[in-house]
Amino acid sequence: MWCNSFRLQIFCLLMAVLAIVVLVHNFFQLEHLDDDTVSGSNWITEKNVQHSLSQTTKTTRKPYCGYKQQVLSKRERAEQESLLAAIQWPKPSDGKIAFMQSTDPAHSDFVIVKPRGFFKVGDQLEVLVHMKDFQGKPKQYGGDYLQARIHSPLLKAGATGKIVDCHDGLYKVFFTLLWPGEVKVSVSLVHPSEAIQVLLRLREERPDRVYFKSTFKSGRYSETTECNVCLPGDLPVCNFTDLYTGEPWFCYKPRKLSCASRISHAKGGYQKGLLTQEESLFFQSDVNIKRPILSSGPDSVMVKPKAFTDSSSMDRAEDPTVSPSGYYYEDQWRSRTQWIHHFNKSDDITKCLQGKVVQLFGDSTIRQWFEYLTEFVPDLVEFNLGSPKNVGPFMAVDLKHNILLKFRCHGPPIRFSTVFSSELRYIANELNGIVGGRNTVIAITIWSHFSTFPVEVYIRRLRNIRRSVIQLLDRSPKTLIVIRTANVQELGPEVSLFNSDWYSFQLDSVMRKMFSGIAVHFVDAWEMSLAHYLPHNLHPKEVIVKNQIDAFLSYVCPLQT
Repeated sequence: MWCNSFRLQIFCLLMAVLAIVVLVHNFFQLEHLDDDTVSGSNWITEKNVQHSLSQTTKTTRKPYCGYKQQVLSKRERAEQESLLAAIQWPKPSDGKIAFMQSTDPAHSDFVIVKPRGFFKVGDQLEVLVHMKDFQGKPKQYGGDYLQARIHSPLLKAGATGKIVDCHDGLYKVFFTLLWPGEVKVSVSLVHPSEAIQVLLRLREERPDRVYFKSTFKSGRYSETTECNVCLPGDLPVCNFTDLYTGEPWFCYKPRKLSCASRISHAKGGYQKGLLTQEESLFFQSDVNIKRPILSSGPDSVMVKPKAFTDSSSMDRAEDPTVSPSGYYYEDQWRSRTQWIHHFNKSDDITKCLQGKVVQLFGDSTIRQWFEYLTEFVPDLVEFNLGSPKNVGPFMAVDLKHNILLKFRCHGPPIRFSTVFSSELRYIANELNGIVGGRNTVIAITIWSHFSTFPVEVYIRRLRNIRRSVIQLLDRSPKTLIVIRTANVQELGPEVSLFNSDWYSFQLDSVMRKMFSGIAVHFVDAWEMSLAHYLPHNLHPKEVIVKNQIDAFLSYVCPLQT
């Protein structure tokens, strides 16, 4: 009897020691995830990932902001500082500017340099933009966010311009003339510099202005609590930080249920009352949000064909950073960085994708690719996984031609209606589970749902994805990886505070820098949405999506030139 009791004590002691060792190991692993020594080969399979997370989910009482407490290597810190410096935006010399002294697009104007000059295809066109306030006085500082394009409506042609801020109220816009005929210039004020300062403040001080929620359930009893990257206050929280990427995520702990009982994630809503009365004047739809700036003289030039040269030779350039990256002509996108094949028949797409596994990761803007392909290609039949509408995951198959198409949304923050907790996956972890190879095609987009957070949150996410991309290409160099950039959208006073084009532009600039020099390809959805004549839309219309698909598939099945 005594012997059995003694053995039981020893067994309990050993189990306690083992539990402590496991806890310490998990803590150490969490703290050092961002170190350069972390290798994808040490990351475990999908089933083990979910099992480990449920075991180590614990309650903590300390408020925590993951983006502020990252452990960065010297290289990572230097890169982050460089990226933040690259997107630093000009500020007014005076801290607070009255509305009447802010930029007024109606008083501002632009002028074409040498409007009556001789222009031919391939030439540069320069435009000067003079910004003035509501009293008609010239602005003395920069920082306004402008968008500009050239276009020929009858030809359904368009291209974007390169904007240079002279920091004195003057802006220069440079266009490359890419087609012959009458070419019009359009310039718009997206936000005045004074509004940009408000957007900067909100990004740094109010990352909680979009909030999320999770439902916890046990039997018939359920509770719903608020979730986010950072939660204020001293209430107990559930720590759902991903063990393998270190991506932080927290929910307030339910009163009666455990953290392990979480069943779903969803968008909670948008905070109100973010602006002072004076600040709200900088965000008026018919006054200073995406308003046209008119020309003080001619707003178009005549462009002659380029003599003795095939104009199609201008459609390509060796430099992938060439600006603009492409242009529309007769409603078809002509890239200057790749040969575009226009897949106008479903059979052409089927032939291109035969034997391929295509995986789409990201938000609703890349879900549009899944929807376009399944609607346009009759043999590509969607398999009902019972997933929530517009959320996924989704899958379509063509058994005859051996095609598999999949879509999965990225991990939190994600502003979808309801995502099952078991389907909350981080792109980096998903990439680590892919074998890859010449028949594997991957497309990624991630931007819109990060616009309300400090840029460090986005940099961290891209760093994890980039690491997994590099490891995948290292073990399977023939894997094709394509990144869809951000795009412009319709803006109003409220949307501007959460999803402004300026936020998206900053994130897109960071993404392009972080993935430069890596063997990935880009579909420039930004220019493809900005250069087109259709109104801006978070989810571009089908004609634009079709051009995105053509660019994407032209990487999958490049034209033989």
